[in-house]
Amino acid sequence: MSTTTRRKRRGDTPPPSTGSSETEILRGFLDYLRAAITAKVEGAPERQVRTAAVPSGTNLLGLLQHLTFVERSMFLGDNIIDWQATFQAAPADSVADVVARYRDAVERANEILDGCTDLGAPVPRRRPGRPAPSLRWALTHMIEETGRHAGHADILRELIDGTTGR
Repeated sequence: MSTTTRRKRRGDTPPPSTGSSETEILRGFLDYLRAAITAKVEGAPERQVRTAAVPSGTNLLGLLQHLTFVERSMFLGDNIIDWQATFQAAPADSVADVVARYRDAVERANEILDGCTDLGAPVPRRRPGRPAPSLRWALTHMIEETGRHAGHADILRELIDGTTGR
């Protein structure tokens, strides 16, 4: 095989090593995905993170902004009225601003999760009129949601500057 047809090897971060309990596995994979999407946004050119690269209007910074709201809704009890609006960062927000808000939401969510020992118990959040899902469901949903958008972010980042890998 010639060097012009050989693919570049990418250095992916392997799946996490976790403990053996269900909680350790779920939280380990969620944290792994949280770090993966943050890494996709950090270091990306400021102007291009806001540029829609697909017809739906999805952009890299908007994905992280959205996941901030999902974390806050799921674990902190924030009531989100317009989910579509969560996909757009404010024009004045820098990459650093959005990353900091995401990390803060994750940190606050983890503080809640640290106090939870029963995966069958409801997430301890206050949202009048809406029962909270079980912790198991919430963690599984967050893995699915974060993983889905991390995949979108992989593609968007590659379109921006060719960066691949986790």
